[in-house]
Amino acid sequence: MEPPKDLDQLHEEVGRRLAVSGQRYTGGRRALVDVLASAQRPLTLRDIVLLVPELPQSSAYRNLDALREGGIVYRISAGGDRAHFELAESLLGHHHHLICVSCGTIEDMRLDGKLEDEVDRALVGAAGEAGFTPLRHSLDLYGECSDCGDET
Repeated sequence: MEPPKDLDQLHEEVGRRLAVSGQRYTGGRRALVDVLASAQRPLTLRDIVLLVPELPQSSAYRNLDALREGGIVYRISAGGDRAHFELAESLLGHHHHLICVSCGTIEDMRLDGKLEDEVDRALVGAAGEAGFTPLRHSLDLYGECSDCGDET
């Protein structure tokens, strides 16, 4: 499935997915989708509350959970209690993550088409040798961001 091309298409698709899962597309959920769509990286609950101050933290978390159940939001664990949230890959497009082990920030990383195809072929080949049928892949690269790496 091709990711939505603009914000209106994104909201239509989110509304459709929520309806299929028996949920409503409320103003709070729409605000969360807006902030996640514009973020360019996964956000923590704290980040989200700062960006959507009209939504109390408890409401933000409940709505994120409903969006996660509807297949709209993914929860990414960076270790410890650092959970990040982003729109599902089917809405954002395929990408990977750079995860800082020092401060916990997560940045999106996209590979160029040729490299992504090579990675995909290698993973499918390795999976096939193990008798495993892959459905999708996600690569997370752990290290230190430029801010934390400069401290050493």
